[in-house]
Amino acid sequence: MEWIIQKESEGLFLRDFLRNEQGFSRRILKSLIYDGGKILVNEKIVRLSYILKAGDIVAVEFAEELKGTYMQAEEIPIDIVYEDDSLVVINKQAGIATIPSHHHQGGTIANGVLWHYQKYNIPYTVHVVTRLDRDTSGLLLIAKHRYSHSLLSASQQQGKVKRKYYAIIEGTINPKQGIIDANIGRKEDSIIERMVREDGQRAITHYEMLKETSSYSLLAVQLETGRTHQIRVHFSHLGHPLVGDDLYCGKKDVIQRHALHCYSLTFEHPKTKEEMTLHAPLPEDMKKILSD
Repeated sequence: MEWIIQKESEGLFLRDFLRNEQGFSRRILKSLIYDGGKILVNEKIVRLSYILKAGDIVAVEFAEELKGTYMQAEEIPIDIVYEDDSLVVINKQAGIATIPSHHHQGGTIANGVLWHYQKYNIPYTVHVVTRLDRDTSGLLLIAKHRYSHSLLSASQQQGKVKRKYYAIIEGTINPKQGIIDANIGRKEDSIIERMVREDGQRAITHYEMLKETSSYSLLAVQLETGRTHQIRVHFSHLGHPLVGDDLYCGKKDVIQRHALHCYSLTFEHPKTKEEMTLHAPLPEDMKKILSD
């Protein structure tokens, strides 16, 4: 990546331009200097104490990153919604984990992204910014390198990365639009399951009913907080579990996974600083529930 120095940045040390204006951390700058990366001005390697002039072209080249133990390229289909030098956004299918783990060492979105990188000689590993559960479909934000990952992660912590979901619940909900404010904590004697409990962490979910049938309701949902299984726990607590979510009392007679899909993703691009919003349509297995 590169920048052309404008008049207002003239006279700055290269270090200050990269840290204060472009958001490079000390750790990333060290990795560029000592781990095989390059920092160039006008195609020449320079020190961070270089004083910038208007018209200078600053370029950064990242070293090839080490990949995690289970991060192996596999020819797994991935639906790329958007891609550039900083990031890639995937429309994730249901029934596939986001990243490999001890229990699921292959067959993940991350393995498929690495195959894509390998195919097009992209020298990065996978930095997941917005993770989705195995059975949740929809938009997934992945940073291509440490720099964009650090900026997107910071943006996420500041609440600037926003996700909206389609959820299909059992029954009809009243009121049709509302806010669920109920603390969530781990269920006793369970590693996976969560529940609403007073001593849990605060969890706030906004919802709006979009369509209803005699048996089900399609909701647009937005999280104000990001607790584990938050949407699933909140609607089950209200007596309206997600269709297919047998972990939280939902029935699996019309769909074999919980009916949850991330349809909208908004974030500030780490390089251009422009706000981007991407969308993914309701998947066919969820459409079928509403048409039956």
